[in-house]
Amino acid sequence: MSKAYFVAALTVWAIAAIAQVAPVTLTTPSSAEKPPDASGFLQRWLILEPIPANGLTDAVVQATVKKEYFPNQFTVVPHDGDKVTVGGTELVWHAVDTKNYNVNLYHFSYGLKKKTSDVLFWAVTVINSPREMRDVRLAIGSNAASVWWVNGKEVAAVYGDRQTVIDDAVSKRITLQKGRNIVRGAIVNGGGATDFCARFLDADDKPLRGITVNFNAQ
Repeated sequence: MSKAYFVAALTVWAIAAIAQVAPVTLTTPSSAEKPPDASGFLQRWLILEPIPANGLTDAVVQATVKKEYFPNQFTVVPHDGDKVTVGGTELVWHAVDTKNYNVNLYHFSYGLKKKTSDVLFWAVTVINSPREMRDVRLAIGSNAASVWWVNGKEVAAVYGDRQTVIDDAVSKRITLQKGRNIVRGAIVNGGGATDFCARFLDADDKPLRGITVNFNAQ
């Protein structure tokens, strides 16, 4: 291999690597509310900067997500820029919109110059429903493990070192109340890429229509 060829190949590899990790999939919300995309995926979230964590088995993940890291972690609905202190480190909540069906947590952390491996992410969103909606289901996928709650009740989880698969775990039938509904997720990553996706399915297992994401919903 010639030196010129080697340099050219290395340059192409470097450009590709930069393209993969550049935080280009997430933006700052610019509207008061946001509907799900055409396939029902929730594209607006509040995400807390990562917390150190290790282990992806069922028992370890359950212990990880149920440890108290900050006050009211299972009830708080934060605002963009809110701060909490975990283990002596100040962490910030960030409101983000994703351009894709999934939320790329690697891009999120990389853009903030934070760890992307052996970490726990907390994600919260607020669903505004115009009426009571019965027999809906939360469907999620994540890389890697994750646990999910709707209005304070645990409804879905996946474990192990896995890739994100659409509707990898689907909750039992639940009811969205009229007005504000809180969806909370805890995503634990071991190493490499990390992301998640979430949507609601209606009684016919089709993407739920008529809801919006509105952090100020009452």
